[in-house]
Amino acid sequence: MKPRFNQNYKGIRCRVCLVRESENDEIIKINNESDVYELVKDELAGSDREILLSIMLTVKNDLIGVETVSIGSIISSNIAPRDVFKSAILANACAIIICHNHPSGSLEPSNEDIEITKQLIEAGELLGIKVLDHLIVSNQGYKSLRDYYKFPN
Repeated sequence: MKPRFNQNYKGIRCRVCLVRESENDEIIKINNESDVYELVKDELAGSDREILLSIMLTVKNDLIGVETVSIGSIISSNIAPRDVFKSAILANACAIIICHNHPSGSLEPSNEDIEITKQLIEAGELLGIKVLDHLIVSNQGYKSLRDYYKFPN
């Protein structure tokens, strides 16, 4: 099939489009942090390296999708706000919840965890995408960074 691009855009190699996978999927509502934990615990709690997930939500907190943003090492994961928000923008998300694990089992946030949370909240405000929470998950359970940092309403 011939690409349907205007001839003025010769050389373009990709285009962005939003595709809904299925119209008949059950709607998953995220009401609180324990809902988020139940959604991600199997993937995060037993992992031997840090994984950062973005939970993308509608304006009514219905789940749009879960994106693996970063897979790091045993002790860290490099995170850039643009990587976190790329999938949220493409999915038309109104809000996101960030989740990452601590393979060590500790639920205490590091200074880096708190700092990246602040950066993501600020970036989200500029983009019009709320960062509702940031959960740390381990084999010990989970902890919300709301206990350490005041998220905007």
